[in-house]
Amino acid sequence: MAAVQRISSRNARFQVWQALLSNRNKRQRAGEFLVQGVRPITLAVDHGWPVRAFIYGSARPLSHWAQDLLQRLPLTERVSMAPELLAELGEKEEAAPEVVAVLEMPADDLNRIQVGPYFLGVVFDRPTGPGNIGSIIRSADAFGADGLIVTGHAADVYDPKSVRASTGSLFALPAVRVPSQHEVMEWVETQRAHGVPIVVVGTDEHGEADIYDFDLTGPTLLLIGNETSGLSAAWKDLADHLVRIPMTGSASSLNAANAATAVLYEVSRQRAHSSKTGGGAGA
Repeated sequence: MAAVQRISSRNARFQVWQALLSNRNKRQRAGEFLVQGVRPITLAVDHGWPVRAFIYGSARPLSHWAQDLLQRLPLTERVSMAPELLAELGEKEEAAPEVVAVLEMPADDLNRIQVGPYFLGVVFDRPTGPGNIGSIIRSADAFGADGLIVTGHAADVYDPKSVRASTGSLFALPAVRVPSQHEVMEWVETQRAHGVPIVVVGTDEHGEADIYDFDLTGPTLLLIGNETSGLSAAWKDLADHLVRIPMTGSASSLNAANAATAVLYEVSRQRAHSSKTGGGAGA
């Protein structure tokens, strides 16, 4: 059983953890990030993510959930912290969370994403909002995707807003950051060479077909563009097909997370129908 460390002041250790909430470079250098909330922490542990420390309040007894958590990982560092400091790490104004976990960041390796005959992946191109990243991770997990790839100069997957918006799905679905489309397409070509004919499908309001008229039952990599400017010209050129989400109102486009959810639902619908009928959706 790990010994309990006690922190009652804004010492150097506390300041390091506090910086992880707002400073992407410090998160990257430390290779760790903070997780708040019962469901996200539970899913992180359930999925085997390395936990570097559990931080909990010094002023109240632990719940059965928290006690079980500590028993499951008896060698993980434990830190008992003054409630007002824990509230800062939990980013809650009213009350401190019961537990904040310090998790190790996985490598940004595209091979973390498993590719099979029914592969479904999502690329989010240059997102600016971390909340949108987390929302897309949540939708991708809900509709059976195998992974999310974030490309280009983008908001951070491990920003607290992204982690919270994913409601724990970040720990069930691989999310990988890569510098550009080049690394993704090299990976796609490798998968194709190994017998998985991945089709790269971008979403664009001027796409060649409505999503429900396009066959999305085969191995598919969906491209979702930046919240303001959509897909980059480079991604449009690399896409095998561009499809559109039909809309009847005055809006010409959807929020990136909403657009991704709509397309992911359509993929799920087509694949469920295909499995029932033994055929594919019509292209």
